[in-house]
Amino acid sequence: MIDLLEARMEHFDEICAIDQEVIGDFSRSKYLRTAINEKRCIIQQTKKGIVGFLIFTNDFFENSFISLVIVKPSERRKGVATALLDFYVEMATTPKIFSSTNQSNTNMHKVFETAGFIKSGFIENLDEGDPEIIYVKFK
Repeated sequence: MIDLLEARMEHFDEICAIDQEVIGDFSRSKYLRTAINEKRCIIQQTKKGIVGFLIFTNDFFENSFISLVIVKPSERRKGVATALLDFYVEMATTPKIFSSTNQSNTNMHKVFETAGFIKSGFIENLDEGDPEIIYVKFK
């Protein structure tokens, strides 16, 4: 059983636990709560529980933007991130879907390429010495 679905508040603790496992703290819990309450969080759930989640917005210059993709470390390299991206692209309300990652995040660059996203530019000065690479996918 693999389900991709909108996160609900009953998923909040499990989502926060995955995020904490990845970044080492609970600093994004308010951000995650807001995204769930605003119906901007998608999860992938298996019989093992939630294995990954995606947060999106629709206000990136009037386009869809994927702001966060997190996969439980034990479930990486199993297609979870790609499945989340594909699912969101299908439901996105704009013809262009943007996202980004740091230049140093080589794993996420591979995920974007696998999911059919193309490089669209970069932003300097967000993280010192590690530009943010912007990606886009056209529906």
